[in-house]
Amino acid sequence: MAASLQAAATLMQPAKVGVPTRSTLQLKSPHSLSKAFGFEPSGSRITCSFQSDLKELAQKAVDATKLAGFALATSALVVSGASAEGVPKRLTYDEIQSKTYMEVKGTGTANQCPTIDGGVDSFAFKPGKYYAKKFCLEPTSFTVKAEVVSKNAPPEFQETKLMTRLTYTLDEIEGPFEVSADGNIKFEEKDGIDYAAVTVQLPGGERVPFLFTIKQLVASGKPQSFGGEFLVPSYRGTSFLDPKGRGGSTGYDNAVALPAGGRGDEEELKKENIKDASSSSGKITLSVTNSKPETGEVIGVFESVQPSDTDLGAKAPKDVKIQGIWYAQLD
Repeated sequence: MAASLQAAATLMQPAKVGVPTRSTLQLKSPHSLSKAFGFEPSGSRITCSFQSDLKELAQKAVDATKLAGFALATSALVVSGASAEGVPKRLTYDEIQSKTYMEVKGTGTANQCPTIDGGVDSFAFKPGKYYAKKFCLEPTSFTVKAEVVSKNAPPEFQETKLMTRLTYTLDEIEGPFEVSADGNIKFEEKDGIDYAAVTVQLPGGERVPFLFTIKQLVASGKPQSFGGEFLVPSYRGTSFLDPKGRGGSTGYDNAVALPAGGRGDEEELKKENIKDASSSSGKITLSVTNSKPETGEVIGVFESVQPSDTDLGAKAPKDVKIQGIWYAQLD
């Protein structure tokens, strides 16, 4: 039977020499083929069975293809460590240090704070004086307090679109860290990469630049909620020149064709001519979510509220709320 099916399949293949004529096709009827192989027209049942086998084989191939495609997509996500949003897998400090520059480049890992493998869900460090290093703050949300579209509605914090590349994380911050006998903690920021220029865009299209920072922070309180005020330097320095060539320490005193003592000193133009690069202040609250005393690591979340850029005193600042995670090592 197997030999007969193989021979039938061979005859069913297209002819290699020429195209068969109509008479040839008519002569090769199922009845004549069955007689040629020594069995009667009952071979029609074999043909149907053969076709059903082909259909079943084809369906299995389709199912296998779908399964392979799903497995390939799943393995790609596992290998890349990415979630549905494309955020890279968060690594521990040792895992980040073990990677080369080319392994980190372009992955977004350099803009992430490390995580902790294991540990306890509390602040488990004994009272004493420590020194915090590798202090890192990674924003995960930026909202700006601005007027809404509705009339007579008070300003509220609105979601924004980030316009800056992944270079806004503060890192390598350090300073003294003290744990008192009553469980309170105190941290003083002394040095590190403690500022980053960031620009976000409001739903209406307005762009809001600000300097994300925790300069000169003195934070104190319970591990569940400790914080304090910090210094927010001017987004631009006094040597910056605006489009009309005016600056704080250089450039013109006022716009050309508006001489001082005349039309250049009106109240509405004064704030444009006299540049103000003074600093302001912000406030941050931090909370410990996990710690690992054996390695000195601690992580948590934070929420910071600070003013945006004032264009050297030319416009009123907006309140910017920054939420994210933080990481530190205590020695």
